[in-house]
Amino acid sequence: MLRTLPAILILCAAGLAHSAVEIRLWHGMSGAPGTELDRLIARYNASQKDYRVVSYFQGPYDEVMAHDIELRKGTRRSPHIVQVQDAGTADMMRSSFARPLWQLMQESRRKLDAKYLPAVAAYFSDAEGRLLALPFTGATPVLYYNRDAFRAAKLDPGAAPQTWYEMPKTLAALVESGQSCALTTAWQSWVLVENMSAWHNQRFATQGNGMASGAAGSGARLAFNTRLMVRWISVLASWHKAGYFTYSGRKDEAEARFASGECAMLTSSSAAYAQLRKRAGFDFAVAQLPYYDDFDHAPQNTLVGGSALWALAGKSAAQNRGVASFFAYLARPQVQAEWHQRTGDLPLTTAAYELTRKQGFYHRHPGQEIAVRQLLAQPTEDSGGIRLGGLRHIRGIIDEELESVWNGKKAPLDALNAAVRRGNLLLEGGR
Repeated sequence: MLRTLPAILILCAAGLAHSAVEIRLWHGMSGAPGTELDRLIARYNASQKDYRVVSYFQGPYDEVMAHDIELRKGTRRSPHIVQVQDAGTADMMRSSFARPLWQLMQESRRKLDAKYLPAVAAYFSDAEGRLLALPFTGATPVLYYNRDAFRAAKLDPGAAPQTWYEMPKTLAALVESGQSCALTTAWQSWVLVENMSAWHNQRFATQGNGMASGAAGSGARLAFNTRLMVRWISVLASWHKAGYFTYSGRKDEAEARFASGECAMLTSSSAAYAQLRKRAGFDFAVAQLPYYDDFDHAPQNTLVGGSALWALAGKSAAQNRGVASFFAYLARPQVQAEWHQRTGDLPLTTAAYELTRKQGFYHRHPGQEIAVRQLLAQPTEDSGGIRLGGLRHIRGIIDEELESVWNGKKAPLDALNAAVRRGNLLLEGGR
């Protein structure tokens, strides 16, 4: 036994030396997306032996934020990667525990085999065009419409309105045919205000919507009470009174009303397509988000909503190399394309988009390409994204003020001015 003990110790030491480095990922994906994430991680783990990614569901990803990370920082179970909603980008940039992606990849001597779509890259990059986090899930607003309802209203089921000026005639025909809800929207702040501003190349906030600020939106102030937005919210208010537009709630409540056939048209996230297809018992299609064609630069590009994976600081060199290895794997065109096709999220890289086209996916699912096309234009200062601290709370303020318009308590201009004023107080720290 004495003679065999050194050999046993050597074998144990060798086993420890070659054990995989654990990389912990905190995320907010449940249901089918969570299952796909687990599947993707299992494939990565099987592709190499040096690292082992383990995922932990932490609740909705807009809650996987700084205070949660701070509580667990330095503990044995603290994460190496966190999934954070796009609205939390400025907050992560200001934090002391986020590690810039470009720096992590450079120090780990890894490269991302990816060129991200212009609107995607612009949002998650610094002023020098270097990625701060890995874009992971993505969506943008589109128009869904019920083709059966169009047929019943004697409308062309293959042609949804392309401009908002064409919309009233369509809405009137739907209502006259007996449709109780002609048009509704989900995520009203994101769709009706943020994206409508970018789509028409109109500013949402100063300093390039906070993107041009060197301190993650510090100093930027809201400025979306523009001529466009006053006109747009006034039009929607008139449609609401006429029964053409129906308010359904702040989140995705409108999607259920569309899927049930109650509402004939819906503006919502492109990521809703897969679930709507499963739930709707009728023929529906996807169309480009309408725009006002009397604005010179419209349509420009819509915004990317979704999440990114952030690497955390304070980890060992081996752990950082593991994070970089996993990120490089996620950026592969084949991985990106498969994730897009299986989840309904946008293909975030040009290579994944081209590969998906070559595979004939868009021929079978033409609606899935419309959202991508809305993001292909090179973003401008006013359409590259919105990077403001506390953006989730600002959206809540906008929701409240829009609701005051729908219920007739405020005029559109007054509500928009109030939203800007209240939001700016928040940005100023309550002063």
